[in-house]
Amino acid sequence: MIILKNLSLRRSAKVLLDNASVSINPGEKVGLVGRNGAGKSSLFALINGSLHEDKGDFSMPSQWRMAQVAQDMPETDASATDFVIAGDTQLAEAQAEVDAAEASDDGERMAHAYMTLHDAGAHDAQSRAQALILGLGFQVRELDRPVNSFSGGWRMRLQLARALMCPSDLLLLDEPTNHLDLDALVWLEAWLKKYPGTLLVISHDREFLDAVTNVTIHIENGQLTRYGGNYSTFEDMRAEQMALQQAAYARQQDKIAHLQAFINRFKAKASKAKQAQSRVKALDRMEKLAPMLASADFTFEFKEPLSLPNPMLTIDDASFGYPPPADAPPGTLKDSDPLRAEARVESYAPPTVIVQHVSKSVFAGQRIGILGANGQGKSTLVKTIARTLPVVAGTVTEGKGLNIGYFAQQELDVLRPLDTPLEHMIRLARDTIANGGAGQFSSREQDLRNFLGTFNFSGDMVKQAVGTMSGGEKARLVLCMLVWQRPNLLLLDEPTNHLDLATREALAMALNEFEGTLMLVSHDRALLRSVCDEFWLVTRGGVEPFDGDLDDYQRYLLEEGKRLRESLKEAGKLAEAPKPEPAPVAVKRAAPSGKLKPLKQSLEKLDKSLATLHAEKAALEARLAGKLSVEEITKAGNQLQHVNDELAREEEKWLELSEQIEALEAASA
Repeated sequence: MIILKNLSLRRSAKVLLDNASVSINPGEKVGLVGRNGAGKSSLFALINGSLHEDKGDFSMPSQWRMAQVAQDMPETDASATDFVIAGDTQLAEAQAEVDAAEASDDGERMAHAYMTLHDAGAHDAQSRAQALILGLGFQVRELDRPVNSFSGGWRMRLQLARALMCPSDLLLLDEPTNHLDLDALVWLEAWLKKYPGTLLVISHDREFLDAVTNVTIHIENGQLTRYGGNYSTFEDMRAEQMALQQAAYARQQDKIAHLQAFINRFKAKASKAKQAQSRVKALDRMEKLAPMLASADFTFEFKEPLSLPNPMLTIDDASFGYPPPADAPPGTLKDSDPLRAEARVESYAPPTVIVQHVSKSVFAGQRIGILGANGQGKSTLVKTIARTLPVVAGTVTEGKGLNIGYFAQQELDVLRPLDTPLEHMIRLARDTIANGGAGQFSSREQDLRNFLGTFNFSGDMVKQAVGTMSGGEKARLVLCMLVWQRPNLLLLDEPTNHLDLATREALAMALNEFEGTLMLVSHDRALLRSVCDEFWLVTRGGVEPFDGDLDDYQRYLLEEGKRLRESLKEAGKLAEAPKPEPAPVAVKRAAPSGKLKPLKQSLEKLDKSLATLHAEKAALEARLAGKLSVEEITKAGNQLQHVNDELAREEEKWLELSEQIEALEAASA
């Protein structure tokens, strides 16, 4: 168990934890929540040993194996599969012992080393690694690609796969969903539900927390408060506590007012002086209950659009994709018009088409969620509508007066790191006016300062370089610039990646009151559920309506993933997990030495274990034959299933050891 007792933790001069206590039991799935800067990541640093407590006690089992996602960007030419396999530290240690044993030419040591390597899962390491990689959204053709060839977001997915590959008793995940699409997120949830160890996760995705956690620890005002249940349970319990505390605060204020009134009336009268003085002391002793504030850090709203063209967009037999790169080899385009005297041949490089033959209309007031597995073309569709990419074929006709507000996944990277929020707003205002737009407010500096203040950019922050800001502050600045443009069509591509829970709630409220049209790509299911009325599914090179809800879509994703894995196995493109076999090198090298003793000792231990398991199985079967309650039958049935599974594993080991002993005896005969 992990225990923090009367613990204080600082970072520089800031006190993050002040005499805080909490305990985490083995096997619990814990969500760590609190405002940005409350100390969540610092608590992770304490647990992984990179930060030490300033006061109090911290303890966790010394034998626990810990895994977490490395935050550095990997730079290696190793293939994606090999990089993830290397995350299995137990396997790496076993392989190192095999290498050392072979170098020592010690037959007994080699036998033990190869058994350890086998038990560490060397026989199926490749298939386990590839299952993780594919589950996180990679394609089969990318399994052997070098890590350096992937973009930053995809390399961080490989870091996540590497952490999941590592055998662990404690898994620390800090914002694991930031670089994931919804299909990869659904897969990760399913994987974490089966994880047998203790899980600590920091996330701003409430549905993810609800799906994978059963305990919530809230960090606030330097204290750790433990709640039994997932995030929604925590919210309900906290709301109830806040209501009770608010009522207690109100009662206390009444009592304070009564005491103060008595003091004011009688402190000058000698006959009442002692009573007044006692009231003063009572007032000083009274615990000061702070009023609870349930509001988000800030709220904002989209102003009413200046116009609402209808339809907003008309898409006619359009294809979406990417133009050819400048260095692409040319192909040939034949003009075979029969009216021409001769056919004309031109050199050209073909574009990459991802989505084609789309015919859709987007009307005023629609609220569309765009769904689709990774790589199907969701962002490509949105980028083309936002005029960032040209239409490959067909037409996209815009309604008169269309004003697009576009939040791109990479929008934070586009911000100029050396410029301040005020400089960004001044440049936006000038560009808007130069393009014939009036904007939401005037371009006067004071008006822009006031507008930035509504997004919590006040005081010195308006003059702070954007490059020194957090991801959440940058995202808030992009939202500020978006709202100022007063759009009538919002295109949002993963807008919540860097937003905390409170800011996500503020965004959802603002979008629900937005009177224009919304098209949203997001892995935040809470946001999709709260603001979208309909869904488009981008799949198999096309766009079609999706009639179900998000629960239906999650089932669809899991079924599609299962279907894909089965088809790949049938086609032989995915590594099958080979059946465990005894290590031939160990057998051959151990045979001349005649060191059969350790193997026979292991076989004897297995014999005893099998006898115990068979006796336990017989007892459970006899118990189930008697009269039991439904609850007792369920419990005994589960125990019997566990025993049968353990028996199967032990019997398989027994057979392997027996074969090795027979082979050694035959070699030494």
